[in-house]
Amino acid sequence: MSENFSESARAIALELLEKAGLRAGHVVVVGCSTSEIIGHHIGTSSNTEIGVAIFEALNEVFSKSGVYLAAQCCEHLNRAIVVEREAAGNWEAVNAIPTPNAGGAFASAAFNGFRDPVVLEEIRTDAGLDIGGTLIGMHLKKVAVPLRLSVTHIGEAPVMAARVRPKSIGGERTKYDDSLR
Repeated sequence: MSENFSESARAIALELLEKAGLRAGHVVVVGCSTSEIIGHHIGTSSNTEIGVAIFEALNEVFSKSGVYLAAQCCEHLNRAIVVEREAAGNWEAVNAIPTPNAGGAFASAAFNGFRDPVVLEEIRTDAGLDIGGTLIGMHLKKVAVPLRLSVTHIGEAPVMAARVRPKSIGGERTKYDDSLR
C-alpha cells in the first residue's frame, strides 16, 4: 500500500523541482495528512507507515537536488516546521518533538529521519506541497503562485503545489524580468 504512495510522492517531488525551478539551497515546505491519504478526516487517523514512506520518498528526491525539505507539523504544534539544522538559518528553534499524535506522522518521520533535525515555529520557503489540506501557505515566501501537477491525489488526499516569485513593484514604467514571474 505505501509503495504506491511513495511512487506518487516521488512523482510530485520531481515535477515540483522542474515546474518551480528549484535549485540547491532552496527550501520546500510539505504538509501531509496521512489521515486524509487513507480517506479519514485530517487529524483523526495518523499512520506512521505512510508518514515514513512519504517522507523518505520526498526527502530522497529533494536531497539529491540539494533542496531542503521542511516538514510542517499539524495544528497541535501550531504548524511548526521540522527541518535540517543547516537549513534553519536564523529562524528561531522551539522545544518540541513531533509524534504521530502531536505533530503528525509525516513530521514525526521527518524528525526521526533527518540527520540533525530542528523544530522551528516558522520559516519562509521557496515552494510547497500540500497533501490533504494542511494549509502550508503561512510558510511560503511572498508571492505564492499555484502550480498544477499531473498527480492530483495521493490516496484520497488532494495534492496542491505552489512556487514563489519576487514581488513586482513599481508602476507602468517599470521593466520586469519575465524569467522571475
